[in-house]
Amino acid sequence: MTTGAGTKSHVKDLALAPKGKLRVEWAEMEMPILRLIRERFLKEQPLKGLRLSACLHVTTETANLIITLKAGGAQVALCASNPLSTQDDVAATLVADHGVPVFAIKGEDTQTYYSHIIRALEHRPHFTMDDGADLVATIHKERTDLLKDILAGTEETTTGVIRLHQMEESGALRYPILAVNEADTKHLFDNRYGTGQSTIDGITRATNVLWAGRKVVVCGYGWCGRGIAMRARGMGAQVIVTEVDALRAMEAVMEGYQVMPLLEAASVGDIFITVTGDKHVLDKPHMDRMKNGAILANSGHFNVEINIPALGEMAKDRRMVREFVEEFRMPDGRRLFLLGDGRLINLAAAEGHPASVMDMSFANQALGAEYLAKHSAELKPKVYPVPKAIDRDIARLKLRALGVSIDTLTEEQERYLASWEMGT
Repeated sequence: MTTGAGTKSHVKDLALAPKGKLRVEWAEMEMPILRLIRERFLKEQPLKGLRLSACLHVTTETANLIITLKAGGAQVALCASNPLSTQDDVAATLVADHGVPVFAIKGEDTQTYYSHIIRALEHRPHFTMDDGADLVATIHKERTDLLKDILAGTEETTTGVIRLHQMEESGALRYPILAVNEADTKHLFDNRYGTGQSTIDGITRATNVLWAGRKVVVCGYGWCGRGIAMRARGMGAQVIVTEVDALRAMEAVMEGYQVMPLLEAASVGDIFITVTGDKHVLDKPHMDRMKNGAILANSGHFNVEINIPALGEMAKDRRMVREFVEEFRMPDGRRLFLLGDGRLINLAAAEGHPASVMDMSFANQALGAEYLAKHSAELKPKVYPVPKAIDRDIARLKLRALGVSIDTLTEEQERYLASWEMGT
């Protein structure tokens, strides 16, 4: 474990920086929108002199976002938004090659995780960039002295947006937040295609399981659940969806999935994947019914979706049988396998979302930061959507990068859509 740049960073090993540099460059090739933004930021310096504290998954894609923010003139400090999501070589290259204070080590315990958040806040930010709202919550609970300097922030993921809406509704939120997760170019693609592919990847790397013919239970049919179900079916799995929302359950039925209560699915599933953002989705009654060899994984932001304490109490003994695979042996001889300590399996056991989809998500973050730098004084302490103009611009840029052209409306068509007089 190495502390880099004096006491300004805390990363695993700065010697990993050369490997991280190559991997960040590899990801950059798949992030053309962020590259275009970076080129403009270098010229215009829209974030010049602004301090930004970011709590994000420390991945190759995040590194490219941080480099872009620095190009725009921001002074950035970074900590991890999950104890198992840090790529240690990426943390090292950000410190060694880009001079970014980073506080993140893969596998850090809970105490270290929160101490890293506090360290990132010593930057005394004007803006926050969060993934899960732990940074914002820590400011409001422990570092209220920082609020006088904070102008605004952004939030990356569904779980964080839910928490922030709760803060807003209770009157606790003290500064405006841009909900990047609500941008169409984020949740329609990152959540569905990114989570779908990377979750399957993480479970496969951890277990080397064959998906074809397996009964895969997807708990939750939001955009992430849709993506996982779609990709699991594409691998030949028999997909079962469980839901508490009638409309989402109906969508799953109409899209050809079997839908049933989780207690019923518990006795037939081979692989269980939680992606709800809620607590104890897989609980003792479900684990009591699971068959021998069932695999339990989570792709929601926090490791509370699977009731791990209950699983530990139920088990006669437990042991690690593979990296990121823990076996729980029940008194009746059944064995249940928990992956990645119940944390985001796509980041715990794999590399997270592909760079090409994070290109859109992090373009929203970069342009969102620029928007807030210009408009934060006009905003109240509320959760705001990403402006539609930014969303549309990112979509156009992505299509251009993919070599795809689309039609435009004629003047006559625009007039027709803007009028009410014309009918049959």
